[in-house]
Amino acid sequence: MDKEKLVKLIKDLGKAKILVVGDLALDEMVYGDTERISREAPVIILQHTHTKFILGGASNAAHNVSEINGGKVSVIGITGDDYQAQDLRNAFKEANIDCSSLITDKERKTITKTRISGSCSHSITQQIVRIDRQTNAPISKETEEKIIAEIIKLVPEHDAVILSDYHIGTLTDNILKAVVDTAKKYNKKVIVDAQKNLDRYRGITSMTPNLPDTQKHVGFYLRNKEDFLRAGNILLDSTESEAVLITCGADGMAVIEKNNKYTHIPVFNKSEVFDVTGAGDTVTAVYTLALAIGAEPVYAAVIGNIAAGIVVKQYGCATTNINEILNAVPDKIILEE
Repeated sequence: MDKEKLVKLIKDLGKAKILVVGDLALDEMVYGDTERISREAPVIILQHTHTKFILGGASNAAHNVSEINGGKVSVIGITGDDYQAQDLRNAFKEANIDCSSLITDKERKTITKTRISGSCSHSITQQIVRIDRQTNAPISKETEEKIIAEIIKLVPEHDAVILSDYHIGTLTDNILKAVVDTAKKYNKKVIVDAQKNLDRYRGITSMTPNLPDTQKHVGFYLRNKEDFLRAGNILLDSTESEAVLITCGADGMAVIEKNNKYTHIPVFNKSEVFDVTGAGDTVTAVYTLALAIGAEPVYAAVIGNIAAGIVVKQYGCATTNINEILNAVPDKIILEE
């Protein structure tokens, strides 16, 4: 791989403007010190110390983009009419993300995952329980129409769209069609990050499924180049996409393009892996930014791979930036074709 070309692409990542559409979520992290066992029930009593709000779900993809391109990112999604909605909006503003196109639906809850963690003395903090707030029912026709109106307005103003589907109801068939049709009209790229029903997303540019979700979708294990090509071609045909990026955890990534083109990208730094939470969002965000500035899929995937290697060294949903990515570029990049 041409390292000089790779470095130039990384330096240009900040030029792209990205729109994220999907299941926007808030991670509420509640921390406390273990005090004693309650007399009311055999449960731990925590003395609250602090609460931290982190952008999760599709919001995390937007946060990753913002840290790299300096806030040239907008989100379209749904909040409820609850106090978590304001917390989510505040988190977007702190992350320099345009959330003016959020739609409020009084019949739905703002997607919130509350993690309550405690520590005893000077021991490590441990998560005790997680509380999820979300509405799994399909969104109303009225809300869907409002989202489509925002899509038609905003897609032309951005270079690429990330469809981040956590399967909580935002990305209906009509909304997917509105994104794809509008993107084609204005020659914009559409990248999908989803876990299931991968053939729903037709007419897109690319998608970034992980290995288990890919295997579940195609119905067979991916053990070698031939398996990856077979699975990739199934996804290329069903989605009418240009490339598929399959993330494989510690085994790196595989990029499958048309005409049976296969490239395996190894993990460049396997040391100091603390937490893989949110790494997939980082890959999708950076991969999309690179495609949006004209990088070929393999170069875009390599940059995403480097970025993921940075965030897994940190706990929770982490982000990175252009300087960190540049500093993490390996001296030599050897790919398997």
